[in-house]
Amino acid sequence: MFLATGFYSGKLPKCPGTWGSIAAFLPWFFMRNLPLTSYLSILGVVFIVGCLLAGSAEKILDLADAGPIVIDEFLGMFIALIAVPDHPVTWILAFVLFRLFDVLKPFPVSWFDQRIHGGFGIMMDDVVAGLYALASLQILLLIWNTING
Repeated sequence: MFLATGFYSGKLPKCPGTWGSIAAFLPWFFMRNLPLTSYLSILGVVFIVGCLLAGSAEKILDLADAGPIVIDEFLGMFIALIAVPDHPVTWILAFVLFRLFDVLKPFPVSWFDQRIHGGFGIMMDDVVAGLYALASLQILLLIWNTING
């Protein structure tokens, strides 16, 4: 439960997904300068372990995709933060974009959220939201760099 709830950040009152997304910055801060292949390998491990932990936590809590389970937000944030420039403004932008896509659930985030259950389903909607945030942030950075040459 400690890992599934993101070091218990998912048990904080109100908005557990937001707390979990914020808490994800702590491990990410130590991962951020890893070579890309190592970083992506960690993401793969977090996905596999997250599927198992989220599925088990769901059974323990006896509630489908229970709010306190935030290991999926950790993975979503880790994805959103891939190759982000080493600057707090871009970190905050990655957070805002991830939360936006996680809350609004544009297709196919909503499809995974509604149709795929268990640990895999819990993880996948946040994987897709993280990919949306990653793509959006990289596009915004490309536009910024083009304008400011």
